Amino acid sequence: MPNTYSQIYLHIVFAVQFRQCLIPQHHKEELHKYFTGLITNRDSKLLAINCMPDHTHLFIGYKPTISLPELVKEIKVASNQFINRKRWVNGRFKWQEGYGVFSFSQSQIDTVINYINRQEQHHKKSTFKEEYIQLLKKFNVEFNQKFLFDFKQSEDAPTER
Repeated sequence: MPNTYSQIYLHIVFAVQFRQCLIPQHHKEELHKYFTGLITNRDSKLLAINCMPDHTHLFIGYKPTISLPELVKEIKVASNQFINRKRWVNGRFKWQEGYGVFSFSQSQIDTVINYINRQEQHHKKSTFKEEYIQLLKKFNVEFNQKFLFDFKQSEDAPTER
């Protein structure tokens, strides 16, 4: 739309279903490139990404050409399909329902990028669950711990190859 300008910085976090560690280190770079393409194709800009074994952090310059829920849904569905086509796991890979999204100002860009890039070091000290709850509290997001993570796992749940 002409004469419409925006600059929105968003940190998006979502987990692997059942919080399983299914994103192998040796496929991280390929998955990062895939996410980059997905986000770029939606007129947004990927500023930082880090796929941990059980969750993913994306930091984007968001252009509201589609709604945020639509964007996240497209990213998750397409990456599910990508991982399943590549057969990186035994069984069917799937992201957990839902996500966290947190907004930042331009002055915070370097701090957020550094935070996302240092996930491996960060998770030597705290779990993803602790990190996620800390983010929710920091941003004053009301939540019920009962619904944060789905740990119910069937016997035919996927495993890393």
